[in-house]
Amino acid sequence: MRGASSIFLIGPMGSGKSTVGKELASRCRRRFIDSDEIIVDRCGMTIAAYFKQKGESGFRALEQTILEELTQISDIVLATGGGAVLSPVTRKRLKKRGTVVYLHPDVEVRLARLTATDTVRPLLEDKDPREALQALDRERTPLYREVADYMISTDNKSPQLIADEILRVTAGGGKTMSSP
Repeated sequence: MRGASSIFLIGPMGSGKSTVGKELASRCRRRFIDSDEIIVDRCGMTIAAYFKQKGESGFRALEQTILEELTQISDIVLATGGGAVLSPVTRKRLKKRGTVVYLHPDVEVRLARLTATDTVRPLLEDKDPREALQALDRERTPLYREVADYMISTDNKSPQLIADEILRVTAGGGKTMSSP
C-alpha cells in the first residue's frame, strides 16, 4: 500500500462496499467505518429523508465534511457513498490519505442486489432503476477510475473472495488498474 494505512472503498451503489469492507476489516484487524452510517448518525435521519429535506447538494456538502474527518483516521477500512467521488476535494483527499479500491460490478448484478433490499435509494426513486444506474455509471465511472489505485471486478464473487483479492493487490504495492 502506497505508504498509507487506510483502505478506502469506492464504487457505485450496490457494489458491495459495506459488505466487503466489513470482511476486509475483519481480516486485516482494522476498524470498519461506513460513511453513510456516520451521516445517518450525525444528521439523525435516513439519507433519503436528508435528500428530501436538503436536496442532493446539501447531502453532498455534508458527505464531503464527514469524509474530511474520516479520511484522517489511520488504519481503517472505509466504505464511501457511491457519489463521494463527485467532489474534487474528496477525490484529492482519498488519493492522498489512503489506498483507494474501486469495486466494480456489472449493472445487472447491482440491480439484483438493490431490488433485493428494501433500502430507499434517492437517486433511483421515480426512475427506471436500470436506466438510472446506467446514467450514474456514465457520469461517475471516469471519476472512480481517476481516484482508484486498484479496480476489482465484483461480479460473481463472494465478499470473502473480493477481500482476498484486495489484500493480494494492496500487499504488492504499485498502481494496478485492470478492466473488469
